[in-house]
Amino acid sequence: MVGHRGRVALLSFSNVAVDTFTRGYQELARQMSLGADASRVEIDTLDGFITRNVLHPHAHRTMGANQAAYLVTGGEAFLSGFQVWIEAGGRKYPLSIAKLQVAVQGGALSFFCSHNDQIYPLDAGDADKLVRRLGRTGAYTHNLGRYWCWRTLQDQPAILRALVQRYPHILIDEAQDIGTMHQAIIEQLITGGACVSLIGDPSQGIYEFAGADGRFLADYGKRPGVVGYGLTRNYRSVPAILALANRISARTDVADRGVPATTHGPFFISYKTADQDKLVESFQAAVIAAGLEVGKSAVLCRGRPLADRLSGKAAPVGQGLVKNFVLATLYRDRQRNYLEAFKLVAGCISGLLADPPHGLVAQITQPSRYPAARPLCRLIWSFTRDADTGLPSSGLLADTQWHPLLLARVKALLATLERDHGLKPAEKLGNKLAKRDLPNTPLMSVEDLAGDDTARLRIDTVHQVKGESLDAVLYVATKDHVVELLAGVNTEVGRIGYVAITRARNLLWLGVPANALKELRPALVAHGFTEVGNA
Repeated sequence: MVGHRGRVALLSFSNVAVDTFTRGYQELARQMSLGADASRVEIDTLDGFITRNVLHPHAHRTMGANQAAYLVTGGEAFLSGFQVWIEAGGRKYPLSIAKLQVAVQGGALSFFCSHNDQIYPLDAGDADKLVRRLGRTGAYTHNLGRYWCWRTLQDQPAILRALVQRYPHILIDEAQDIGTMHQAIIEQLITGGACVSLIGDPSQGIYEFAGADGRFLADYGKRPGVVGYGLTRNYRSVPAILALANRISARTDVADRGVPATTHGPFFISYKTADQDKLVESFQAAVIAAGLEVGKSAVLCRGRPLADRLSGKAAPVGQGLVKNFVLATLYRDRQRNYLEAFKLVAGCISGLLADPPHGLVAQITQPSRYPAARPLCRLIWSFTRDADTGLPSSGLLADTQWHPLLLARVKALLATLERDHGLKPAEKLGNKLAKRDLPNTPLMSVEDLAGDDTARLRIDTVHQVKGESLDAVLYVATKDHVVELLAGVNTEVGRIGYVAITRARNLLWLGVPANALKELRPALVAHGFTEVGNA
């Protein structure tokens, strides 16, 4: 299958999956004593694979750039000249080009923006001109990287031939997440001669706006020469939750796990909108009573606004770069999400430099791909994590305590960057870091700061936990969400509900609006749910 010099690429869509595959393969290689042959399997994300093999070394020629292609994240100052405009409510609004997405069907490109759960189509001609103008600088966003990979393999067929020769067999996990741009790239690889194997569950295709609805995966097994194999043993969920998932998806999977002695299975509970916080508290108490880990459980929502409200995340205060520093502080102190805080701080620091190198933010936040930037990465990471010497604590008064410390510490950090790395600060830092719109209150309440971090219940969207295993799940649904969930996986909302319930290992709660409970109760019971309190 693989030639003497050929390699196998094992690809997925998340770093979590890549880490899991890497650990598993290393153990397998050790047990089988593969030696040097172990290096012939390369594990990466699909985007990482195309970045390493196509974008960085070759895309600049297709882009018309005079330097290697580099990633931008949206916070770079020069991107203010590359905005897209959407029309909503009779008015036009500018959005960062980082919001722009591309789809391709039958070789025809379409461009759109996804903003506040809405899709805004863009004029294809104007959008393509904007993307190409950005491309001439060498820059690409996460979404546009796929566009430029497709263009590069199309315009430079020798690169495609070399890629297929090096990787004659490519396996892609979570293949229901393949959108139209990834699909177009995969078709190029197949046409070039690569043997591509897809692994996934079409019922979990929940990125329909990007064309990732699971259909490509479902249809792939029907192609001539493609052989399909069913994965029918479930290693995650207890039998009662798997039985519910089978009813919804019309599958007949078999549970590998037995029936635990503690409380388990699918339950439903009613809630009133005004009492959603009490619903979360009740769920956390149930998780603890069942002997499960709160830190490995989650409350899941269909959309980001509800998740933010339930987690108490208010809109950040301040303006400009200060607003992003505020958001980074809240990510660190409220959510313990150090990675997102770090990315925001890196973007802010880049915005405070007089002439930052192209792709500086990507270099700082991706040290494995840019080893030379590791000293910068360590410096920014230390500043982000340390509330005593770096990014100030959110427990301080925003305008009179937090802001003066931020200003002084950022200036000290910029001085270090200039002295040790030759990165010159911009002029008029005071204007860029003004305290406008900062309140005379802490960014985060004392009660929040004093909370028990080890017992913090995660509140997130279904999309963000895809691919994960959670001890317990509470899915807070509307009436329509419940109806479509029970109807099966033929709609995106139904598939989102299916993903939510299949994340749960032991305990599943479905939050049902109180005013719809009487109507929905018979169908819920018929599907295998038990009403909380009736167990």
